[in-house]
Amino acid sequence: MLKKEFSKIIHEYSNEIGVSLNEKQVNQFYNYMKLLLQWNEKMNLTAITEPEQIILKHFIDSMTISKYIEDGAKLIDVGTGAGFPGIPVKIIREDIEVTLLDSLNKRINFLKEVISQLELTKIESVHFRVEEFGKNKSYRESFDCATSRAVANLSTLVEYLIPLLKVDGFCISMKGPNIESEIQESKNAILLLGGKVERVEKFQLPRSDMDRNVVVIRKVKHTPAKFPRKPGMPSKEPIK
Repeated sequence: MLKKEFSKIIHEYSNEIGVSLNEKQVNQFYNYMKLLLQWNEKMNLTAITEPEQIILKHFIDSMTISKYIEDGAKLIDVGTGAGFPGIPVKIIREDIEVTLLDSLNKRINFLKEVISQLELTKIESVHFRVEEFGKNKSYRESFDCATSRAVANLSTLVEYLIPLLKVDGFCISMKGPNIESEIQESKNAILLLGGKVERVEKFQLPRSDMDRNVVVIRKVKHTPAKFPRKPGMPSKEPIK
């Protein structure tokens, strides 16, 4: 896709979600897409390779959480993969500080290349298992906001995210349709970990029938020291 067409499409979509992009940001997104497609030829980063679908399902979808993030917040994106939602959010929010966390080193190498090529600042990519990261005193309870997209069921996900948050920080969990049963099943886990569901917002991606839910959880008290449990446990045996 030529840059002129890319610019037209991403402007149309972003305007529909209330995000206004400048020329620098459009250039960053265009270069991000090119890097994603180049690297995807040698490693599995995304099954979505059609440019307009990358714009909608990766870039626009990621941007939708920007409104939940406070000015100057310190954000962690857990299981970031190819950088979603963390990098698109960082492109449109220069004020925030972003940590991209992933357990696969080759994805970290890709993220470092994107950060360098796009000349992004106040952002780092870190190679860690999230369960070990959450036990690390340098990072535990140090973030204002923790987010994740398509990583795990909510009862598992909250054990990854809530221990990383300061008290009064927020989890922003990006989910597809039919979130009600996940919320019900994770109620005890959220309470035990020190969280409280603040709101659930449902919407559709622009010009599509793709339903999305954002679950916003506020951390109201410190997480007990035993959480998160050792690697693998949150997914094998979610808190009941």
